[in-house]
Amino acid sequence: MRPLRELDLPVDAILTDIDGTLTDASGRIPASVFDALERAKQAGLLVIPVTGRPAGWCDLIARTWPVDGVVGENGGLAFRRVEHDGQEGFEAIWAQPDAERKRNRARLTELAESVLAAYPGAGLASDQPYREFDLAVDFCEDVAPLSDADIDGIVALLRGAGCTVKVSNIHVNAWFGAFDKASMCRRFLAEAFGWDLDGADRGRVAFFGDSPNDAPLFGLAGVPIGVANVAKLAHWMDRLPDWICDGDGAAGFVEGVDHLLALRGRA
Repeated sequence: MRPLRELDLPVDAILTDIDGTLTDASGRIPASVFDALERAKQAGLLVIPVTGRPAGWCDLIARTWPVDGVVGENGGLAFRRVEHDGQEGFEAIWAQPDAERKRNRARLTELAESVLAAYPGAGLASDQPYREFDLAVDFCEDVAPLSDADIDGIVALLRGAGCTVKVSNIHVNAWFGAFDKASMCRRFLAEAFGWDLDGADRGRVAFFGDSPNDAPLFGLAGVPIGVANVAKLAHWMDRLPDWICDGDGAAGFVEGVDHLLALRGRA
């Protein structure tokens, strides 16, 4: 990973993880982050958070944040506000049809019981009731931090049940299906904005992240950027970003947006 200050590639879109990337050490999103998102939009960049957080959160984000849409549940869905003939509307893209999603939800509910029985120190994420696609096992957000060995054990149990599994900085996320953050970003940008992330538009996109579940987008985005705390989870990642900020979390993101906007101004 090279220092972000050496980056000299202007972009037209910013995709970003939320937890650990837009948050500070307290887990909150400071005003400086919303200011950076607003400045990026005002400069003409496409701005899209890409998160493991649930559909319920993503509905609010798409409607109220200064963004062009949001991808949630590790690629299970994408939401955006739209305008037709002067009227505000709301558009949703789902990775799976309703019937399949309901069948998978029942299977995940059974799996949750097995995980909590095997690892009693873990818990279900507090936002689990608002999820459509995945199971989120909390290993440090609202429970005492689990050991790396326990986290690895939870991952192995869920993979053994046939799940796709990704680790964030706070949760182990598991779902049935082949989607991930990259696959939904590819689809969302194509259907909503006409971008081809496998072709000419790849180099126009920067992605900020910090966790193993961000690795698919580190591979897809032309300008993959990690906030400094990405190094703490590097041992779980099969793809690291090409560039790294000096600052952790929110401070690193603001640093990155400032740098990208300066490059855009020079371009």
